[in-house]
Amino acid sequence: MTPSASPFPPPPFSDPRLTEQRNPRTERIDVASSLDIVDLLNAEDRTVPTAVHGERERIARAIDEVVAAFGRGGRLVYVGAGTSGRLGVLDAAECPPTFGTPPELVIGLIAGGYPALIKSAEGAEDDVNAGMAAIDDAQVTPRDVVVGIAASGTTPFVRAALSRAQTIGAKTVLVSCSDPPKQLADTCDVVILPKVGPEALTGSTRMKAGTATKLVLNTISTGAMIRMGRAYGNLMVDLMALSDKLRDRGQRIVMEVCGVDRDAARRAIEDAGGSVKLAIVMAKTGQSHDAARRALEAAGGFIRKAIGDPPPVMGTGA
Repeated sequence: MTPSASPFPPPPFSDPRLTEQRNPRTERIDVASSLDIVDLLNAEDRTVPTAVHGERERIARAIDEVVAAFGRGGRLVYVGAGTSGRLGVLDAAECPPTFGTPPELVIGLIAGGYPALIKSAEGAEDDVNAGMAAIDDAQVTPRDVVVGIAASGTTPFVRAALSRAQTIGAKTVLVSCSDPPKQLADTCDVVILPKVGPEALTGSTRMKAGTATKLVLNTISTGAMIRMGRAYGNLMVDLMALSDKLRDRGQRIVMEVCGVDRDAARRAIEDAGGSVKLAIVMAKTGQSHDAARRALEAAGGFIRKAIGDPPPVMGTGA
């Protein structure tokens, strides 16, 4: 027994998972005022970025795995249950409008299927067969990388999905906020563990664990897309101008990068078939659509390699 070990056994109602433990800082939250509740929750939330930062090297490894998967013609596949599954589907859904990717490049699988996005299906997380079937239905191959998301690290649906993906030969990543079973940790290629500690409401992993998960997934997908040339400086140039908001954003990007007025930017995007990236190369170099496309392809899709550095950020008073 170590000097710090308790001589008493843990109570029968205790749970070894960090996400299931009680938080002593919020034990009187049920008698707090509205403002005090806000302060208590905010104080807990402030611990999340530090926990995520502690996993920076493992998150970077996950980005490298996704970039490698894209390079071999594979996909990024998120799989989770409950809040974890919804966050995976959300991150996947945001990639096409943000980065101009085909919807099949990043996909999200959730226990209970898409109905579980809008109506909870908590029992679905225990269905091991469904976890394996989800991987098969998604036609996962050895070219893919599968990111399992399980706040507690023990979700049967996710564990079964990762096991099936490993059997197929896909790379696997686990994102959890509590230590997973050793066998699961040992078999995944990357394990990301932002340990945010007990929740303000015991076991409510939609809170700190959910916030940490959102930060991790944002970083993985954004980092991979940047590494694949889908940004120019910090400009979101691979978007397709298919809505009023995106058309306005695309025009402003072309105006800033190429030093043209809005009418010229609008014409360039129209001539580029809605592609802001292609419009930039066309407007900056005066090349035709086909010539600009070939220049981008020769540069591996990286605008900086095709036309040089972007303009510096102008002062905004921020």
